[in-house]
Amino acid sequence: MRILVLSDIHSNAIALEAVLDAVRDWDTVWCLGDTIGYGPNPNECIDRLRELPHMAIPGNHDWGVLGKAALEKFNLDARRANLWNREQLTPENRDYLEALPLTRSDGEFTLAHGSPRDPIWEYLLYGDTACKAMGALTTRLALVGHTHIPVVFVERGEDHGCGMGRPPVGEPFALPEARCIINPGSVGQPRDGDPRASCMVIDTKEIILEHRRIAYDVEETQARMRAVELPHRLSARLELGW
Repeated sequence: MRILVLSDIHSNAIALEAVLDAVRDWDTVWCLGDTIGYGPNPNECIDRLRELPHMAIPGNHDWGVLGKAALEKFNLDARRANLWNREQLTPENRDYLEALPLTRSDGEFTLAHGSPRDPIWEYLLYGDTACKAMGALTTRLALVGHTHIPVVFVERGEDHGCGMGRPPVGEPFALPEARCIINPGSVGQPRDGDPRASCMVIDTKEIILEHRRIAYDVEETQARMRAVELPHRLSARLELGW
């Protein structure tokens, strides 16, 4: 099975459509949460995802929009965007998000937005944190989002910690026979200095992944955000990938 792994779309329908237009070699989609929040097209992103064969989980911004996470936990720009996204959601799409399970497992993979031990809020930015989070794994591999940064954490064995590295772009990458946590980066708001949408394709039989970057019309997304008066900082950062 070939899986298109998406995360942190953040209501950026133009970035999502660019990924779907460019990446065709997959059988189903796994979405790691934060489908909405920040951006200008929450319903369009959920509608598009629901058209596809897919499996999804919620993220902290999805919960913030739904009122399942306190908005006080978000910065002022994110809070304002979440409130605006909340006002746009159709009843059907609200019900869809409400029904998503916190985590999912499929074969060797666990899907969690933040981490296996704190699926909504924990940020995995460093190897030592990732190692501790691996203790909650019941599968060998985990797919997470939340940080908007593509990375692979690999367990080195007892008392040797975890290595971490950026996956190469456009080159198949075989995972080692160890516990790993993989982050595909963000479709709708990358934060690794590259403004292109980020995703991965994973062959679940061979356990081979490929990191993809897809350019999209950032200026059009920014124009849509200005049109509905979303915070300027949220649109400006898109062109910087930060």
